[in-house]
Amino acid sequence: MKATGIVRRIDELGRVVIPKEIRRTQRIRRGDPLEIFTTGDGEVIFKKYSPIGELHGVAVQYADVLNKSFALTAFVCDRDHILAASGAGKRELADRSVSQPLEKLMETRKPYLNEGSPEQAVLPCEGAQRALLCAWPIVVAGDVAGAVGLLTEDRTEKPDAAQQKAVSVAAAFLAKQMEE
Repeated sequence: MKATGIVRRIDELGRVVIPKEIRRTQRIRRGDPLEIFTTGDGEVIFKKYSPIGELHGVAVQYADVLNKSFALTAFVCDRDHILAASGAGKRELADRSVSQPLEKLMETRKPYLNEGSPEQAVLPCEGAQRALLCAWPIVVAGDVAGAVGLLTEDRTEKPDAAQQKAVSVAAAFLAKQMEE
């Protein structure tokens, strides 16, 4: 654990303000769920909670099925990190932070389909070799929890109907699992 040198007091309602700089660097947004841990030493630790993280095993299996079905790299991410990846380039994606463009795409709550323009290709994380072919947001109770996507090395490739349908079904399935 790293000390920040920042000290905050608890107000009369038991609230503590997390400083803006820490929220920015840790990508904590308004409304984000935080999990609270305590230690025997009196420490209280806040950790971002990822509902998709609870489905890690299912996310890995779904990424594997998508990879085998289309021979493309597949991934599942929450709003901050790539949680599961399968296929070529799996190592370059594992547990990396999602790129700003992918984060913005998720916030729109709309699917992304590559239109074949290499200049407009969206990378799933900084430094990735493969670009998004298609991605579907995982929307749970009106909130975006993450996304499912397929990646391609050919930045001019457009997704076919089967790829679009498979990714949309994966996103819907994971959303349904989180609702239960």
